[in-house]
Amino acid sequence: MAIKAVIFDMDGVLIEAKEWHYDALNRALGLFGYTIERHEHATVYDGLPTKVKLQRLSIDKNLPTYLHGFINEMKQRYTLEIIVERCRPRFDHEYALSRLKMEGYRLAVASNSTRDTVEQMMQKASLTPYLDFMLSNQDVKRAKPDPEIYLKAIEMLKLHPKECLIVEDNPNGLKAAEASGAHVMPVKDVDEVNYNGLKRRIADIEAAGKSVGSAA
Repeated sequence: MAIKAVIFDMDGVLIEAKEWHYDALNRALGLFGYTIERHEHATVYDGLPTKVKLQRLSIDKNLPTYLHGFINEMKQRYTLEIIVERCRPRFDHEYALSRLKMEGYRLAVASNSTRDTVEQMMQKASLTPYLDFMLSNQDVKRAKPDPEIYLKAIEMLKLHPKECLIVEDNPNGLKAAEASGAHVMPVKDVDEVNYNGLKRRIADIEAAGKSVGSAA
């Protein structure tokens, strides 16, 4: 099958925001004397929704559960402040999405972040006009690593999973992408997300599909 759509994770794929989430959460936790070390965030918490991070912190560091709501609210507030300060358009991403859109690909974002965060980041990065839609952790019951958000995106696109390419960067997101049945493009950071790289991955997938079809 030909690839007809590309679904992007956001943090670490289209937006270099991992540090932003780390800074915002630690600022909120610091109000009550708690903190997450940088290596902990990278190896344990990266890619998880804030609510899940807080649940893990209650288990790992005895964070009182009655603080979850307030800390989550403050974390979101701090995140939005950071977006205004730091989020800027990247030419390579604007070019990639504009070219793919012009070539007829459907484009979407599926993120574990909140809806406000996703919408603000995409707007500040000037990527909103190229997207068919955006999904957040508020649009599903189960966040990544559950595949629900990607399955919902594929359903909204009205496509077969094998007609979709998912671009992901962290273990939780990659588990979700692979479980959806779609093709996956793992990336290490936002610099690996560019037009030539995306088209190479699409070409490789389609060439492999033709080889299987001819062999059969």
